Amino acid sequence: AGNGVGARPNNILDVLRQYRGLSWSIGGDENLTTVTTLPNILRHFNPFLTGYSVGMGKQDTPQASLNQAVAGDKSNDIPTQVRALVARMKNDSRINFESDWKVITVFIGGNDMCDHCYNSLYYSVENYIRNVREGLDYLHKEAPRALVNLVEPLHITPLRIMHVDASIKCPTWLVNILCPCVISPKSGSKALQKVEDLNRSYQRLLSELVESNRYDTRSDFTVVIQPFFREVIVPMLPDGRPDRSFFSPDCFHLSQKSQTLMARALWNNMLEPLGNKTTSQNFSAEISLKCPSKTSPYIRTYHNSNYTYAGPSPTPGPITNWGSDFSCVDVAPSNTVPTSVHKLRPADIKVVAALGDSSTAGTGAKAKHLFNLNTEYKGISWSIGGDKTLQSVTTLPNILRMFNPSLKGFSKGQGSMQKGFNMAKPGAKTSEIITQVQDLIKAMRGDKKVNFEKDWKLVTIFIGGNDLCNYCNDQNNLSPKNYSHNLMLSLDMLYKEVPRLLVNVVEILQIECLRVVKKNTLGCRLLQRVSCPCVITVDENSPEFEEIKRINHEYQAEIQHLISGSRYDGKEDFAVVLQPFLHNSFVPYIGEGEADTSFFSVDCFHISDRAHAEMAIALWNNMLEPVGRKQPYNNFTHDRSKIHCPSEAHPFIFTKLNSLQSPPVTTTTAAPVSGTTTSSSPETTVLVPMCSSSVPVWVVVVVLFVSVLASIAATWIILSCTQHRRNNIENIVEIKGTGL
Repeated sequence: AGNGVGARPNNILDVLRQYRGLSWSIGGDENLTTVTTLPNILRHFNPFLTGYSVGMGKQDTPQASLNQAVAGDKSNDIPTQVRALVARMKNDSRINFESDWKVITVFIGGNDMCDHCYNSLYYSVENYIRNVREGLDYLHKEAPRALVNLVEPLHITPLRIMHVDASIKCPTWLVNILCPCVISPKSGSKALQKVEDLNRSYQRLLSELVESNRYDTRSDFTVVIQPFFREVIVPMLPDGRPDRSFFSPDCFHLSQKSQTLMARALWNNMLEPLGNKTTSQNFSAEISLKCPSKTSPYIRTYHNSNYTYAGPSPTPGPITNWGSDFSCVDVAPSNTVPTSVHKLRPADIKVVAALGDSSTAGTGAKAKHLFNLNTEYKGISWSIGGDKTLQSVTTLPNILRMFNPSLKGFSKGQGSMQKGFNMAKPGAKTSEIITQVQDLIKAMRGDKKVNFEKDWKLVTIFIGGNDLCNYCNDQNNLSPKNYSHNLMLSLDMLYKEVPRLLVNVVEILQIECLRVVKKNTLGCRLLQRVSCPCVITVDENSPEFEEIKRINHEYQAEIQHLISGSRYDGKEDFAVVLQPFLHNSFVPYIGEGEADTSFFSVDCFHISDRAHAEMAIALWNNMLEPVGRKQPYNNFTHDRSKIHCPSEAHPFIFTKLNSLQSPPVTTTTAAPVSGTTTSSSPETTVLVPMCSSSVPVWVVVVVLFVSVLASIAATWIILSCTQHRRNNIENIVEIKGTGL
């Protein structure tokens, strides 16, 4: 998009401008003697070239032409950009879409790396390559006579050097906002190594995608990897400091000086045969443009390079367990035991417990045949199991034990002998949770290892599947209102009886997705229907099916309404948080329309050990996401590095109150009365935002933030106005122009 390419030195606001005409791969301002871009090089060979962008503006302006890059876009935006590009080509009267040869350059991935630590699954290697593949597949299908330059993502970590030396006066505060996951990690940290590994994996999988021969199925289309950014050497001044002139005023986007070298490097890569392409970008080195020769007159592709693709990587061996890797660095508890649930670090939790049905009891989780289906594998239960260690068994307690090895309450093994505080019962409905709460409180009070008054406790509740599965047989008792009411009674008891408690309520899944889980076995054909008749046995388009989907959504809405209110806000040491990762749930697929049954037990209803591990990760990651910005879906793909970590800025488990930015004050309201569905709160101290009800909390935050930005912007404008700019014409030509 060309953000900040032509920005004036020290004018940080200029970085907001998109200098598309100066963009290295698509800009066409002036000519090659003054502005070096790939189109200006190509115009030396063909003055009638079209499609390049000129001037400034966004992608939807006429002057952008076929430059459809969007500032801030990530790999998941590539399919949209590709469709917009093809549509513009087809609608451009200057272009003969079928007959004209086209060069299309794709360069994406930097913003994915900048944000990967916020959601390592969303920005995973698998998702990155899937997004790029979708875009290239569309071009392969829709665009005749096209050569696609696929530029590898740049090696990004060397750019951190711009923010090490304060004397360079780079606005590191701003770059920490633009690219926190690259700039923030400390040197030598595991977090920084994770960036490096992700960067290399992005590069490697792009090569593997192209070398699969996927895009060489016809003679008028190909994709060529251009790897000049695989290694980056940051230019240095004679005194050993980084040369800021290669960067825009924000020390993040690249200046025209850098983009000149990038255009030259891309052009040279295009003329180099596969297997012998330049794989590094040294910004300090002079890069001369290469020329086609009589012996090598063509832009190099797979077919004219005398090159053999390496083929796909070897198939990885079988997965031996569903454990996870752990990369969190700050695992210490609070300096003093917190008195507020809103300042609770993972290491402060001393006791775990869980309430629910067979999903929490671990029913059939490791069953290989029907004889084991009723076995309760409590030790691998996603929310309460504690078998082995995190490296081989992923559960919420095993994650928490990385912060506090003395954690208590988790269940182990099979059956009830070592169930700990796992009170879940197979087949339980919401009406039975109140009994489980009573049993839990009795067990905690009677356990000598637990300091009932002072230990911080975490209880996870997941219930409602059996209510939905049997709704058609008992609509009155299993109504959404009764579902919410029964949960309310249980939460009221916990609120009244248990000090120092954080409660996870996991939102009920969209249970209709179970209908796609099919396997030609006796267990799946019969037992699934027996376990969940009101969902499985009804016809796809029947009124009964539409009714159960509606009731499912009402269950979700009822529990959201209960927890989002102020009913449980009256105690400093108690909070209930809705964890919504199953709100928009789906079943993973292994093929077109074929559900991955490895996530399910032998009856295609209960979940397997693999699904337990994925749910544990999703729950944990939800706990580290602020209320209102939690991920409301599951993406069950195997990746041992999906576990998120608390950050220095956000070290606490998120609650409704600490998800806000304003400090609290105290007030008094009325107490909840068990046996009623009203939402009155307890008669005790309650935390509320300082703002009056007429002014939303976020308004104060936004106003303050904008004021700070305005002050900073004004400072930069003054600096830019006072900066004396000396423009030497010869230097401009040397930096921006190129002789051919």
